[in-house]
Amino acid sequence: MTEYHTRADMPERYARTLDQMMKSQAYRELAAAHMFGHGLKYVPELKWLKFMTWHIREEMEHYEVVAKMYAEFAGESVEPWVNARLAEKPIEYAESWFELAMAQFLYDRGGFWQLQEYENASFPHYREVIRKIIAEEKGHQGLGERIVVEMCQDSAYDQVKQPLFEKWLRYGLLSFGRPGGEGNAYAISVGLKKRDSGEVMKDFIDDIRGAVRSSGLRWPAAGALGMELPEGVDWRL
Repeated sequence: MTEYHTRADMPERYARTLDQMMKSQAYRELAAAHMFGHGLKYVPELKWLKFMTWHIREEMEHYEVVAKMYAEFAGESVEPWVNARLAEKPIEYAESWFELAMAQFLYDRGGFWQLQEYENASFPHYREVIRKIIAEEKGHQGLGERIVVEMCQDSAYDQVKQPLFEKWLRYGLLSFGRPGGEGNAYAISVGLKKRDSGEVMKDFIDDIRGAVRSSGLRWPAAGALGMELPEGVDWRL
């Protein structure tokens, strides 16, 4: 694997691919901070308020470190692009404590899986930033799942839990990008990511399978998510 330490050394396509990866990461970090910030008003207890405010601060710190990296790489701010992207394609907000927990479980979990594909990236600065974020995200990956599984035992959520699960499952899966395709293959070939997005989607499904089963949820019907999925996904519970 060839490592590149400056943009001037990079092939043009490599630089364009890395530029887009950084922009997308900055968007995801700020979108998460917006979503969790909006949801604070639904948090019922002090212990969860403390966690959520800490989580929002962490997302903002991750946005800041990615924005700083982008400025050093591209010689300009990523903020105008991110703000325009959020205006064009905003993430939906959670509108209850139950939905906020579902988002923390699936959207945040999806982002964590996606990041792990870049932890050995052939651009050292990007690799260092991604590893820092992964290390900090690791500490709370099971929390949203625990809250969701516990709340799903309450029949009060029977009418809403399946549609909210499908909504946030889609957001989680979208974190990985489209499976297959030449762009995926190129990023893998130059060491910017490990595997095709479809393979990561399968691992993500495997990772949440036990929680889905314990929550009395079911996988969506084929095509219900309205997105491209890889062949060979194991939809068994």
